[in-house]
Amino acid sequence: MASFSPKSSRFIFVLFSILVGSFVVASSGNFYQEFDITWGQGRGKILNNGQLLSLSLDKTSGSGFQSKKMYLFGKIDMQLKLVPGNSAGTVTAYYMKSPGFTWDEIDFEFLGNLSGQPYTLHTNVYSQGRGEREQQFHLWFDPTAHFHTYSILWNPQHILFLVDGTPIREFKNMESNGVPYPKKQPMRIYSSLWNADDWATRGGLIKTDWSKAPFSASYRNFNAQPSLNQQLDATIQQKLKWVHQNYMIYNYCTDTKRFPHGFPPECYH
Repeated sequence: MASFSPKSSRFIFVLFSILVGSFVVASSGNFYQEFDITWGQGRGKILNNGQLLSLSLDKTSGSGFQSKKMYLFGKIDMQLKLVPGNSAGTVTAYYMKSPGFTWDEIDFEFLGNLSGQPYTLHTNVYSQGRGEREQQFHLWFDPTAHFHTYSILWNPQHILFLVDGTPIREFKNMESNGVPYPKKQPMRIYSSLWNADDWATRGGLIKTDWSKAPFSASYRNFNAQPSLNQQLDATIQQKLKWVHQNYMIYNYCTDTKRFPHGFPPECYH
């Protein structure tokens, strides 16, 4: 009889996790079937027979929703059309998060702007309750004029953030270098539209203009599908480099004021 070693046990656990993720994430389409409006007292609405979802924010409250299912690995796509005009002070958050005190989380946050100025796309990755891995970008289009697709590709090897299929950020699994990586805790999908004028626009210098309220953001074409090992080929790496050279405005791995005694270990790999 073949021996059953701890090493083979770990392999089976990882394989089982991948298979569970593959089955769990296969879903798409109707917002009635996939999501619940969780707060906002009617400011969040599912429309067009479940094909469209909208969130709104006024001086009284914002709104939000979450997925009915939890996901362990996968590729999550959502099309968003953000708050138009003077959206300074508002934040549209779209992210995945596990429950508990040592949670995992993968974030897109869209920080509002004065009319004619670009949105700031804020990204972050949490593992075991630790974040502080922010990267920020300006988009190369107006995200309020049309719907655009924002994707999270998450598998045991890496997390990839994509905009309209273009990669903007990769966070690799570097557990061998002592960097915690989200791989065991299933996450729900969340989104919310809320007021953050104490910090969101120029560090809180520009406040929300409530005469422009209510602010609203729209969602459509949700899709979730399995995602196993996927390496970045030369074309994808070149696109990632293009975004970083032209549109990245903040990278925690270059912030010497924040990390005067050395960057987090993943920054050196």
